[in-house]
Amino acid sequence: MNIEKLREELKVDEGVKYEIYLDHLGLKTCGIGHLIQEGDEEYGKPVGTEVYKERVNELFAKDVQVTINECSLLYGGFTDLPEEVKYILANMMFNMGRPRLSRFHKMRRAIEAGDWKEAAVQMKDSKWYRQVPNRAERLVKRMEAVT
Repeated sequence: MNIEKLREELKVDEGVKYEIYLDHLGLKTCGIGHLIQEGDEEYGKPVGTEVYKERVNELFAKDVQVTINECSLLYGGFTDLPEEVKYILANMMFNMGRPRLSRFHKMRRAIEAGDWKEAAVQMKDSKWYRQVPNRAERLVKRMEAVT
């Protein structure tokens, strides 16, 4: 998996903001989709607080590595999946995190069976699909096109 390609894709889908902002769920976020958590230096600071480029890049590098590790935990054969499927799953993992993505049981079974069309159907049948429709539809179309 080309990490730089994944990073570029995530930058497009997440956007880059050098301040603390609220994501689509109203959660404090900064940089490139980094959900601010207790322990982060940004924790407790108000929306609009500036976050420097170096910090954004540091958080993003860490978050991408966590994303790949989480994909490997959730999908035992992650490294053996087609490249496009790995990018799609990593994008979803980055967006939702493992607790939420792990609830896609039928999609996971379809992935494990190599049934990309069914995986796409299951992606559509979710609250996530309704929450981020543009991103979700792009990822669904990509999953449908996997051969």
